[in-house]
Amino acid sequence: MIRLPNATVLVTGATGLVGRPLIDLLLAQGAKVRAVTRDARAAALPEGVDVVEGDPAGALDGVSSLFLNPRALGAHPDPRTVTAAADRLLSLAREHGAGRVVTLSALNVDHDLDEQPSRLRGEYNKETEAAVTASGMEWTALRSGYYAVNTIGSWAAQIRAGDTVRGAYAAAAWAPLHERDLAAVAAHALLTGDLAGERPVLTGPRALTQQEMIETIGAAIGRPLRFEEVAPEAARQGFLRGGVPEALADGFLTLQARSYLQHDLVTGEVERILGRPGLTFAEWATEHAADFRPQPPQTSRA
Repeated sequence: MIRLPNATVLVTGATGLVGRPLIDLLLAQGAKVRAVTRDARAAALPEGVDVVEGDPAGALDGVSSLFLNPRALGAHPDPRTVTAAADRLLSLAREHGAGRVVTLSALNVDHDLDEQPSRLRGEYNKETEAAVTASGMEWTALRSGYYAVNTIGSWAAQIRAGDTVRGAYAAAAWAPLHERDLAAVAAHALLTGDLAGERPVLTGPRALTQQEMIETIGAAIGRPLRFEEVAPEAARQGFLRGGVPEALADGFLTLQARSYLQHDLVTGEVERILGRPGLTFAEWATEHAADFRPQPPQTSRA
């Protein structure tokens, strides 16, 4: 294990799903953290974090390693714009003496573009990973699988409204990844040389069908839940009524039908890297139970 001396880590996407727990882990391991956010006053980051608002290119002095979230490069319809932004940031980081970069990526970056629906949200994982590997710095690309937190967007509204969740492909399976495990792997990669030049595919410790995930959430909130399979077109129309763009709905259903195109959904990489089993979906559901319970009515004040 090669630990960078007096490491100062620049974290982009600092208030996001991965960035926020990553900051806590870095601080706990004695690293200095500089966090980039769009709104410094609203970030509410821990004491001791050097908070920088706006363009990360202006926050590189003294930085030894960089955590790059593709979303921090901005959502643009043209991936070439994102590639240019990544190249500029990485070039400046290297000029300022940064020696290591870790980026979020995804396990489907080598698939056909129509099987990468997150691109429609401006997440150009493929282009960002390519820029990182060509940066001239020591690099790691974390190819994450299905995030456990995706179940909130997919199912929380239905669960708050009743005990049945309707969707396509009941037998589709995922290995839900806890965001804290992803952050822990990122911290390890940033502070050591153990994962240099690697593209680890990160998944949760167990593959679960949609019914099994629904039952797990039910156990966490104390209500029996069930999954009711509907035709793919019916599920597609439900996405569209909920405001999901057509191409994004189609891409997600394609991945769902193929269970992310993986023959074996559990890689074991989290356990290999961290030296402990990955956090289970049951643990995640217990921590996030409030997200699936009906929200108390808002009381107005006279």
